[in-house]
Amino acid sequence: MEDIVEETITNYKDYVNPSLARLYKLMGLDSLEWEADGITVKDVEGQEYIDCLGGYGTFTLGHKPKAVIEAVKEQLDLMPLSSKVLFSQPLAQLAKRLAQITPGNLQYSFVCNSGTEAVEGALKLARLATERDQIIATTNSFHGKSLGALSATGREIFKSPFKPLVPQVEHVPFGDVKSLLELVSHDTAAIILEPIQGEGGIVLPPNDYLETVREICDSYGALMILDEVQTGLGRTGKLFACQHYNITPDIMTLAKALGGGVMPVGAFIATSKVWSKLADDPFLHTSTFGGNPLACQAALATIEQIEKEGLAARANKLGAYLLEELEQLSKRYSQFIKEVRGQGLMIGIELRNEGYSGMLISELIAQGVLVAYTLNQQQVIRLEPPLIIKRSELDTIIERLDKALQKVVLLAG
Repeated sequence: MEDIVEETITNYKDYVNPSLARLYKLMGLDSLEWEADGITVKDVEGQEYIDCLGGYGTFTLGHKPKAVIEAVKEQLDLMPLSSKVLFSQPLAQLAKRLAQITPGNLQYSFVCNSGTEAVEGALKLARLATERDQIIATTNSFHGKSLGALSATGREIFKSPFKPLVPQVEHVPFGDVKSLLELVSHDTAAIILEPIQGEGGIVLPPNDYLETVREICDSYGALMILDEVQTGLGRTGKLFACQHYNITPDIMTLAKALGGGVMPVGAFIATSKVWSKLADDPFLHTSTFGGNPLACQAALATIEQIEKEGLAARANKLGAYLLEELEQLSKRYSQFIKEVRGQGLMIGIELRNEGYSGMLISELIAQGVLVAYTLNQQQVIRLEPPLIIKRSELDTIIERLDKALQKVVLLAG
């Protein structure tokens, strides 16, 4: 087994990315993931880890959910990929289910392969539907790293090496209505937001902020795009995070949890009115692998399991419990923890500096808990476990976090 590990690390250095290999080793991630089930990941040597990262929100149903795997296997024997010429039943069924479960009048879906593809499509649709150019996004946001999605992403470190990006994409601070009103105009095609900023550090919006943005969009004839790639499908304690704020977007993007942790799949869904110009020419936006039968069957089975098991309500209840326990820990370790915050089972622990974050992640991994920091705010450690997690397993995570913090105290002197 040692040979397999060393060979894999060498291959990362030589053929994947040497800096990534160094980072993994620095963080104590110098083992090789081998199998997983439920909330548990095992490395090649049999060491078990509680997955408290959950694929950045992907593993809502845990690893290897039986119902999703069975649905994919059944489709695999029928037809793995679409001919792209004849009608596809799985694609049609998924589009119908998305229209049924999403809020408001969202109706038509384009099914793709990832969150960033969903955002790309949403931005294109907004410009097509409005015949306007300006897109307003927020600083500290994350919408993906392909060129259009990156243009909307609100962190300069990811953007500057690739400039010039898509023109007329501008940013305002998240939660700042005044700055938004100074920028929005009748040339604005869309305002794109995450209901809760994920990679931004699990940042919740101020009260009435999203409702006000909805009103601003209506006043200027701009579209509201909600990026629910990370927040959607039960993660925050409701099926969609926008339901906490009683608003409906014109376009919504989904991915991560949609494939049940088995298949990569994303989607953007819009109202009939917004979709009308894309309906005029369905070949304006296409994808060879988007909406493939395997991904669609995985998504259908995932939606069914989320509803059948009441996972949104479960996330709400367990998230409240976890947040309360973490707040108690934050008081005991206030010299290291600045704040804990979140909604449902999407929780961030903000440390007082990035150095503490690195130490705590390493110690948690040593304790058998997988976590990571948020991309835009590296002093924030995210906790996004599968929604099937039990309260007793959350207690184990809290216990191990306590032990890891004790180690950080010693290391920090």
